[in-house]
Amino acid sequence: MKTDIKGIIFDYGGTIDTNSRHWAGVLWEKYEECGVPVDKQSFREAYVHGERTLARDPLVKPEHDFHDVLRIKTRIQADYLVKAGKLAQEKSQEYAASVADSCYKYVLDVLEHTRPVVKTLSEHYKLVLVSNFYGNIQTILKDFGLSECFSGIIESSVVGVRKPDPAIYRLGVEATGFPAENVLVVGDSFSKDVVPAKKVGCKVAWLKGEGWGDEAVDESLPDIVIGDLPELLPYLLPCLS
Repeated sequence: MKTDIKGIIFDYGGTIDTNSRHWAGVLWEKYEECGVPVDKQSFREAYVHGERTLARDPLVKPEHDFHDVLRIKTRIQADYLVKAGKLAQEKSQEYAASVADSCYKYVLDVLEHTRPVVKTLSEHYKLVLVSNFYGNIQTILKDFGLSECFSGIIESSVVGVRKPDPAIYRLGVEATGFPAENVLVVGDSFSKDVVPAKKVGCKVAWLKGEGWGDEAVDESLPDIVIGDLPELLPYLLPCLS
């Protein structure tokens, strides 16, 4: 397979920033570490509310870095929990800030592991980023030292199409300039990355993680299944293995 790959499309959230961990799982872990006194189901509800709010309302601005995004997310979650009677108002924003800070540090640590993979592949392949994001992915990539790695960026809030719509991957393929069969998609979500990418004819490397929920999967669909982003390198750059 490696011989016919000319371009690579990367997902961002859950792939580059957490190396296969669903963001809900990361946030819940930090809720527990920071001692936020809510149960997991209440957190789930707050998480879903926060994601829907950010998808609907332009609260994230182009100049916001990822720390800013995390603070906005956790503040929305905390406000929801307070209104639902699940969290006391007095310390809610203190908890939100602590969780955001802890998540940001977590991402910085993960990037020490994943950034070299992206940078190495960018030296040998044309890379494009395809992400459901809020209009500030350029700022985030610059903040994390990744902006020079991607020749194209397809961001949902900019193009008006969101995963799992295969159309967003068609835009990604067009940005590579190669036929779909010569493009490898790398993503952590089976339903949002693997399925739509295969529908447009791409090859797929599924970064399989812990997930969040009971999503049905078919492991015969992706061309490669990995559990850690550096595992991708031997497939694409065997000379380095």
